[in-house]
Amino acid sequence: MTADVLTTLVHALAGDPRLVDDVVASARAQSPESARLPSAESRRHVAALITAGCTAFLRAAEPDDEDFADAQRFGAAGAALGVPVGALLSGVHGGRSRVLEIAIARGRAAGLPDDVLLQGLLRLDRYGNALERNVLDGYRTAERQLDTDRRAARIRLLRHLLLGPDGTEAGEDLGRFGLTAEGRYHCVVSDVSDPARVRELEQAFARCGGVLAPVGGRLSGLTPRLPARLDDQALVVSTPPVPLKNAAAAHRLALAALDAARVRRKAGPHGVTELAGETALAGQPMLAGFLRDELLGALDPADDFHRDLAGTALAYLDRGQRLDLTAGSLHLHPNTVRYRLRRLAELTGFGAAGEQLTVLETVRWWWALWAWREAGPQTGLP
Repeated sequence: MTADVLTTLVHALAGDPRLVDDVVASARAQSPESARLPSAESRRHVAALITAGCTAFLRAAEPDDEDFADAQRFGAAGAALGVPVGALLSGVHGGRSRVLEIAIARGRAAGLPDDVLLQGLLRLDRYGNALERNVLDGYRTAERQLDTDRRAARIRLLRHLLLGPDGTEAGEDLGRFGLTAEGRYHCVVSDVSDPARVRELEQAFARCGGVLAPVGGRLSGLTPRLPARLDDQALVVSTPPVPLKNAAAAHRLALAALDAARVRRKAGPHGVTELAGETALAGQPMLAGFLRDELLGALDPADDFHRDLAGTALAYLDRGQRLDLTAGSLHLHPNTVRYRLRRLAELTGFGAAGEQLTVLETVRWWWALWAWREAGPQTGLP
């Protein structure tokens, strides 16, 4: 009976998304520098590590190399984004401690005897030790691949140029990396964290006379010209050329555009001007919430039909309020689109006057509909 309780407990830990969120939050709070890693990537790694650890536990055998593939990748991503190894391991310690706390609390709540709980925690601790070794190994391997000595100099220079003077000198001559005080440069940022892709991008921009390195947790840089071809899967955002005195402001804008593009699940290269609308709207999340609640308060996010109405209205606005284009994009009969828009108008007043919306009205409704759809069904935690 005790074995069954323990097995059920471990299965519950492996499948609990709230546990992943809790562990990620603890790790990032423990080490602000490790929080430079993109949150979605960190969550994916943590989820995989918890699943692998629970699987190894249930096998009643020592974990093997496959159990630590994500630990290796996590360490490599930290090196690729310039997170100090001490900070990365501090985050691992924070997450590991939180897992142990939760395991103890749930084991006691399940009525496990102290000796059984202790044996389980010892096995979990051995897994944690192996996990840390593999994070470190992945970090060191990526360091060797990334030419860290010269890269460290690029990081120092770009931090000075893109984050703004912090009272210290850049420590490196601009000319060492082909930059000039009189030059104008595109500011570039990317959310790439895989070491192989980071290296590819750094080399691609170096061939264009640019300098790329991790700055503040994002691959960032300056380049006199953009590569003719870039990986369509790697999100890269660039500004028009600016003088070096404006590089820090351009970097802040590029980061805002990058975040907006990530929310819209975009990939490939994009200029900030292409993302102007998304960037401007993303800068006012409170206003988006007000619009959503005021214009669409009659819709229920848990109602599939209401979600169909919102999705149809978004498609309608995205296609210039053309009924035929909307029907074609959704593979619906035009009468179905017309019916949904009429029902939405009855519920919310959307296009109730029967006339096409003005540009500003379109923005207002589009923004409200998008924010409502992204919020999704609100479910309480048990």
